[in-house]
Parts: sequence; C-alpha cells; structure tokens
Amino acid sequence: MSTDSKPKVQIVASGDLRLSANQVCWPAQAETERGLKAALEAAGYAFHRAHPFKEDEGHGFISSQKEGLEVFRTIDSFAPLIVVEAVWQYSHHVLPGLTTHMGPILTVANWSGQWPGLVGMLNLNGSLTKAGVSYSTLWAEDFTAPEFRENLRTWLETGSVSHDESHVTVLGNGDLPSYVKAKGESLAVKLKREKAIMGVFDEGCMGMFNAIIPDHLLNPCGVFKERLSQSALYHETTQVSDEDAWAVRQWLSGAGMTFYTGRDPGTQLTDDQILDQCRMYVAALRLADDFGCSLIGIQYQQGLKDLLPASDLVEGMLNNSDRPPVTDRSGSRVLYEGEPLPHFNEVDECAGLDALITYRVHKELRQPVESTLHDIRWGDPDRSGTVEDYVWVFLISGAAPPAHFIAGWKGAEGLRQPAMYFPKGGSSLRGISRPGEIVWSRIFVADGKLKMDLGRATVVELPREETERRWKETTREWPIMHAVLHGVTRDQMMARHKSNHIQVAYAEDAKEADQAMLIKAAMAKALGLEVALCGVGVEG
Repeated sequence: MSTDSKPKVQIVASGDLRLSANQVCWPAQAETERGLKAALEAAGYAFHRAHPFKEDEGHGFISSQKEGLEVFRTIDSFAPLIVVEAVWQYSHHVLPGLTTHMGPILTVANWSGQWPGLVGMLNLNGSLTKAGVSYSTLWAEDFTAPEFRENLRTWLETGSVSHDESHVTVLGNGDLPSYVKAKGESLAVKLKREKAIMGVFDEGCMGMFNAIIPDHLLNPCGVFKERLSQSALYHETTQVSDEDAWAVRQWLSGAGMTFYTGRDPGTQLTDDQILDQCRMYVAALRLADDFGCSLIGIQYQQGLKDLLPASDLVEGMLNNSDRPPVTDRSGSRVLYEGEPLPHFNEVDECAGLDALITYRVHKELRQPVESTLHDIRWGDPDRSGTVEDYVWVFLISGAAPPAHFIAGWKGAEGLRQPAMYFPKGGSSLRGISRPGEIVWSRIFVADGKLKMDLGRATVVELPREETERRWKETTREWPIMHAVLHGVTRDQMMARHKSNHIQVAYAEDAKEADQAMLIKAAMAKALGLEVALCGVGVEG
C-alpha cells in the first residue's frame, strides 16, 4: 500500500517559547518523530505533520499560542491527532486547539533524561485533565518495542488506550483511623478559620494551565491569592543595599555552600550574579511580609529572566528553616525567623497549596518542615547494583532546600544556570538528597474540583559514579533525588500523575512518614479535596 493510500494521522509538536531552546532541542524531537513515524507506518497508517519545519528558525516546533491557533485552523477537527514530545514544551501553545478537537487525541513522549519529553507530556496531560479534554497517552524508551506498538495500534483502531491504575485508592469518609481524622480535621479547621495568603508573582508560568488553581476552588480551603507583579519584585531588588546583599552572601559561605564562579557572565557564574540573587532573596522576604503572605511563588521564566539572574538560589533558601536572616527595612525585626517561607517553584499553585498543607502537618507533628517540588525528570534501573528497585530521578530546575541534602549546607553547591534558558545567569542550589523516608504528593484539578494523590517513597543513596551518570543524563546544575516509590510502578506513575511536578517532604523514619502521610490526607480531605492514596494503604 502506498503512503498516499494509507489513512493519515495528524502530528503536532509543542515547543518552548524561547528560540534558543527550540533550536538546541530540535534534533532530539526530529529523532523521536522518526521513531513514531516508523511505528505508525508499521501499523498501516501515514505520519502527517500538521505544521512544517521552519527553515528561518531552525526548528519545527509550535512556539507560541498564536502559532498554535493558526496551526489548528488547518487541522481536520474530527481526525486522529497525536501530540508528540521529546522535550519540555509550553502547553498553552496547543491547549486551545486541543480543547475543541473532536477526534481522538494521543499524547506521546520519549523516555530520556537528557531530552525530557516525558516531563513536557505530563504537564500537557495535567492541563488537558484540568480542561476536561479526553485523551490517551503513551511513552516508551524504544518505539519499536512490542508493547508500545500494540498500545499504539489499539489507539489507532479504537480511539483510546488505557493503563493500569490499580495502585490508586480514593479515600472514603470511614477509611482513616479516628485519631488521624481528628488531627487532620483540626488542622483544616484552623486554616479555614485563620486563613492564609498565597503571594503570586505573576500567574501562569510557561503555559502551565494545570498549575493555576481557580479562586473558587482555592478560597474554600482558607487560602487567598495576593496577585503581585514581578516588576514589584524587580524594583524591590534594586532597593536592597550592598550591605544587606553581602550579609546574605557571607552567611552562605559561612554555612559551607560552595560556589563555582568565573569571569564571563555569559557562560559562567559571577559574583555579581550571586549578589543580585542575594538582593532578590531579601526583597522577596520583605514583600512577602508587607502583604502578610504565608507562601509565595515567583514565575521568573518570562520577563524577569531578561532583568535579573535566576530566582532559584532565592527559592532554595526560602524553603529552608536554616537560612540567612533578613530584617524588615528598618532593621528592627527578623522576618519569618527560624522557619521557611514556603516557595512554589514556577508559580505552581498546586504545589504551593501542597507545600502549605505539608508545612502545617509537619510542624504539628514535629517532623522536618522543609518541602519542595521536583520535576519527575526520568527514571532508570540502578546500574551500580546498589538497589534492585527502579530508581526515579527527581530533579527540580534549580534549587532544593539544603535540609534535604547530604551534609546540608556543606553539601550545597552553586553552579551557573544553563545559558539556553537563563541569559542573566545566576546560581542554582544543587545537592544530592540524603537517604531517608519521604511523603510524595500532588494536588491537581480534575472534574472541576481539587484532588490530591499522595504516597510514600524512600530516597536511596547511590555511589557517586552512578549519581554522576544520572546527572550527566539530565541536567548537572540541578539538585537530584534518587527516589524509590512504594507500591507504584513506573508505568502506573506515568499513567496517573497529572503534572510534571511532584511535592516531597522528609520524615524522621518510616513510621513517622506513614503517619504524616495519613494526617496530610485527612487534612486535605477536610479542606474539601478528593484524596487518593497511591500504592499504600492506611495501616500504620
């Protein structure tokens, strides 16, 4: 059968907003598309790209919402459509068109640490879920694998493909022990009564529609947004004195953090970049105090990236209890003394609400209060033979709290953020997460309501050589966590999780982690969220 006579499947590829990222990432996307094309042709279908390679720009991605709208005007709304991703992508480039597409939709991702199509796809899946758009999803290390091709054929013939989600248990009213339920409900009642302010420095980072909680869903939890502008953060940063900035830098050096600096600001981390980040840290705390915020999120990626070094060092410091002290402008009062000011990376409000709930629960239980989101970046078997379990690479794009690192601040390192994404540079706050027991979770919007998935995991310590391999396969400038999920396989996690982000927090031991997980579940449920335990039960 000739290609012309085969039924066509339309293909689109969402990309970054930044030209440099699209150009660097295009070869990986092209290779992934070649693999998908071969799989489609083996199934008797033709691969039809719905938008061309752009010779003048050197890539074939949809690179803006405007372009996405134009592409979807030319697409047959009733025909099968595949969104194939080998890299990080901005979901809003294609989301408007997908919301009105009448034919079956399939999202497909490669499985690579270096080229995080799975990260981009998980964000798109979460956005489609929030928007109420029906879709199926597939991922594979190798598109010639029999399982992938069988699943692809099922979708081509039926318009849908499903995955095992037997690890998910939605909690009913009587599923939690009475003492757990009582503790969670008391924390929820206190939050609803006293209320909290979430400071949002510009909403909607990188097209992450799934990361925005509508006010009518957030407010009943007792949390209200203070919508702040990054221009206010920029201005406040310029008002911070050299003396205050140097005090932060000296504290970091005294705590044992190592910065790898050079003289070329275009490619290396410089002292001036670090000092500007120290100014932003002071500014963020003062603005948060001005508006009475219990937590804040900085968008950074667009707009602020053209004015200041990356915000990541700031974010990692804010999420740590042990951090440089900052006073108000008069110098009379230390702000948020002895506690973190929870920060939700990339203004992911779902992660922000999660961080606030985590902080309240862990503080009440006298467990470590530091939490952070990570990207579900990749996973791979441990090649050192240290552990038999499948080991996920959780890798936040710049900073995690040093309380999570082996050796704390002494294990913290500052490397220049990649120039492809961060033209003004700035230090990351990277380290290797210490071995221990964690609770993982994700809040997301589905069916018009807030939901939370949560479960348990163990962070394992791998030989340095294996850690370095994993860093080289992903992004070496960023903090890394080697996580083994309890009762959840790789494919179950991919099938269920509705975000590229996952929230994590440590507990002192397994028993305390189990208790923290259940009380967190109880608090979230009392706040009105639909809660599901993943891979674990309520015992313990």
